[in-house]
Amino acid sequence: MSSTPPASGVLVLAATPIGQAGDAPPRLAAELSGADVVAAEDTRRLKRLTSDLGITLRGRVVSYFEGNESARTPVLLEALLAGERVVLVTDAGMPSVSDPGYRLVVAAVEHDVHVTAVPGPSAVLTALAVSGLPVDRFCFEGFLPRKAGERGRRLAALAREERTMVFFEAPHRTEAALAAMAEALGGDRAGAVCRELTKTHEEVRRGPLADLVAWAADGVRGEVTIVVEGATAQAEVGTDPDSLRAAVAEEEAAGATRKEAIADVARRAGVPKREVYDHVHKQ
Repeated sequence: MSSTPPASGVLVLAATPIGQAGDAPPRLAAELSGADVVAAEDTRRLKRLTSDLGITLRGRVVSYFEGNESARTPVLLEALLAGERVVLVTDAGMPSVSDPGYRLVVAAVEHDVHVTAVPGPSAVLTALAVSGLPVDRFCFEGFLPRKAGERGRRLAALAREERTMVFFEAPHRTEAALAAMAEALGGDRAGAVCRELTKTHEEVRRGPLADLVAWAADGVRGEVTIVVEGATAQAEVGTDPDSLRAAVAEEEAAGATRKEAIADVARRAGVPKREVYDHVHKQ
């Protein structure tokens, strides 16, 4: 457990609109106008945002994006340790959620600097809410790897994930991502592609992954968030040798490699992978 010394500054992670400026939380304007330092992923977007909010910044503005995040973090930490109030904003949504911010949060926490947030718009939660898919349990997977092989392996590891999954994706890679999802998770798995959320051309396409692949073939534009249904819960596996061997055989027949099948059956049965391996290979 840690406490926050009153002498330190404050790091404020401020959520910004993902589409319409009117969605900005009321506290955002106050935090920006009162900050000693505003760290922005894109200073040009920050200028447009402050214009939309009708405010003037009194503090200094510094850029803080993926390319300079490592070098700029110590500078911002120094400001925090000097007692300044640093407000971090990214292009849209909550900082550190697939955006710059995580390094600074970690550094602040390690030095007992108080970290707080201005809650607000989130593409993750907005897409999840409008997807029509279960929302009681979900996981956020961020951006999939760009390379096909790495992307396929990541999705294969998610094939048995029972929670609803939320992904970010670039528009020009959306078709390839959906095709990889259909291959790894099944073309009949339900999904939703949420495009340009809260903006003028907002669009939500729902349906089986195979249908969404066909739709995306014509090209996709704008900011994209993909929501995918989780896997159906699997029945528990018996721990006797015959049950374990049968479960592995069933998964192999469904397309899993033996290594993947053994690992999954071991997890479901609650036994060591070596035990399942020995029973399969002693058959």
